Parts: sequence; C-alpha cells; structure tokens
Amino acid sequence: MLITAALKEWSVAVDALAAGETILLLRKGGIKEDNGQFSAQADRVALFPTFEHQQRDLLKPQYRSAVEPITPGWHPQTIELKAWAEITHISLTREADQVAALEAFHIWQPQLAEERLKWKPSQPLYVLMLRAYRLLSPVIIPWQSAYGGCRSWIELAQGIETDGGVAAISEADYQAQVIKIQRLLAI
Repeated sequence: MLITAALKEWSVAVDALAAGETILLLRKGGIKEDNGQFSAQADRVALFPTFEHQQRDLLKPQYRSAVEPITPGWHPQTIELKAWAEITHISLTREADQVAALEAFHIWQPQLAEERLKWKPSQPLYVLMLRAYRLLSPVIIPWQSAYGGCRSWIELAQGIETDGGVAAISEADYQAQVIKIQRLLAI
C-alpha cells in the first residue's frame, strides 16, 4: 500500500514507536492546524521525524541521549522515514488524573504531558494509539519547505510503499496495551 499522509512527531518519539517501546502519542495540534486544533487526517501514516522542538529535559531519562540540541529553524537536508503506523484508537481527555495515569505508556516526563493538557484548555488532549511498522528499508526523501512549520500533518511529495513492514510489537501485546490505556482513560 502506498502512503502519502505523514504525521510529524519528535524524532525520538518516532524511534520509540518503531522500536515498540511505546504505542502512545499525546497531541493538541500545531499552530498551523485547521482552527489550531488537532484532527486525524488519515488512519495510516508515515511517521515523519522532527527535530526542532525536541527537548531532553522533557523526556524520560532513557530517551534523553537520543536528542542533540539544534539551532532553531534547522532541519536536515534529507529525512529518513523508518516507519509507518496505523492509528487504531483515538481518545480525548480533559482530565489531569487520566493524563497522569498514562505516564507508563509514553516517553515524556509527566510535566510535558500536563503542559500539553493545559495548553489551549478549551480543547481536549488527543490520545493516539498507533500500531507501528518498521519499513524493511528506510526511505530517504529530500527536505521541502512544505514539510516545515508547526503542524501535525504533511502530504509527502512522493508516497512510501508499506508492503513488507515489520510490526514493532506483536498483535497480542499491542491489544493488551490498548486495553490497559482504555481502562485508564475510563477512570
């Protein structure tokens, strides 16, 4: 299957998804989103690594070394797409206790999750569960200005073929995590 929709996320989070270390993303939306609010524009997406907003101190200790400081506005000349994902579940929350309960399922320090919840308080926090697949061979694409900016979604100039990808975790393990997350969100 050919995918042209890409979800932008911190490079360290893309790597964690591709390695099966997490299945969870927390989103509010970028400044350039429609109406400034996140919305799921596709259910199968290329995972597009971003670098500019990554901050070591907002990550759990085991993920900090994966982040190198960069100059604002810097981007690589090429982007390496290593994985794609199927967004299987999207839940919404406005509850701090629910966000706190998800701590074991994501890569961020608790204060980042809390900050994302509090930012734009009239809007809910989107809890995305993604079943990630590593591409058999990474796809290298040239950087384009259309890929920049504070937005969640971009359309790739050239789609990526997903046939033959390797699931980051087994279906049984994925479903078990989804059930645990859904129970925590029902608190």
